[in-house]
Amino acid sequence: MRVSILIKTLNEAANIAATIESVLAVIGPQDEIIIADSGSRDGTTEIAARYPVKVVQIAPSEAPSCGLGPQLGFQYSKGEYLCLMDGDMLLDAGFLPRAIAFLEQNPAVAGVGGHVEEMNLENLEFARRKSRGGSDYASGPVDRLNGGGLYRRAAVESVGYLSDRNLHGYEEFDLSVRLRSRGWQLHRLDTPFVQHFGYSMNAYALLLRRWRSKYLRGVGEVLRAGWGKDHWSSLLHDIRELRLWGAVYVGILALLLVLLLVPDKLLALAICAVALLGVVAAMSVKHRSLSLGSYAVTVWLFMAAALPLGFFARRRDPVAWIDSRIVHGADA
Repeated sequence: MRVSILIKTLNEAANIAATIESVLAVIGPQDEIIIADSGSRDGTTEIAARYPVKVVQIAPSEAPSCGLGPQLGFQYSKGEYLCLMDGDMLLDAGFLPRAIAFLEQNPAVAGVGGHVEEMNLENLEFARRKSRGGSDYASGPVDRLNGGGLYRRAAVESVGYLSDRNLHGYEEFDLSVRLRSRGWQLHRLDTPFVQHFGYSMNAYALLLRRWRSKYLRGVGEVLRAGWGKDHWSSLLHDIRELRLWGAVYVGILALLLVLLLVPDKLLALAICAVALLGVVAAMSVKHRSLSLGSYAVTVWLFMAAALPLGFFARRRDPVAWIDSRIVHGADA
């Protein structure tokens, strides 16, 4: 096998057909598509089974997570290269040839990404993601490949596994840190990779959903996964949000002290309200949007609350086989 396209899904019936068709339009007979499903109940696997793909699904005993999906696909894959995608993405026709050529010309590079075009900008989360831009999606040498990309199988095998099944978020970042700790490099090409459609629900409803699904615990889980390992210092340096959340913890502590120490409780509440409004105003100016500024501050608070929950969560061996079955394709 030349390339294994690993598409992770969980209830993607509305998008999976278009995703598969975008891949089939560009791959050859020496490539394979693996749908790694985390227990969809909306017909995702039935739709995928109409195409020449392999569909694998976790057993009921397994709990879905962002890190579990790619690893599920990896354990069934055979390709020399591994392309990671979500079930709500459309693959750009020119990406794979350029990415493969780059990897062949640069043997020290473990993975190559491209530009991720966010299509659902009505949702504040994806609008905020696009407004941030910055180094997460810059072209050239990068420290992570957010949004997926093409990886060299040999590089992945050198670090033991593709993605950590325990992670509910930040699984791509965790992979990048492990790869870089072994001397591998990552690169983002100045070329389109995928169009990403994301969730169409209200951003605050999505935030609550991510709280319930434990997605927001990802940073804490990544820190726990790296505890005591050689790349621990790299984690602390590269997770830029840690400094932000440290400031959030300090700010919350300061507000609590105001409420406890200021005798006039109305005055204390007024001070806290002004402080919070000031932070929202500053973020609104930065994003040039009051709605984005308010949403950003809300996300900070949720993430700060989730971090310790993720850090102290119970872990399973990330190398262990994920209990699953082939529901369509070879060996089904």
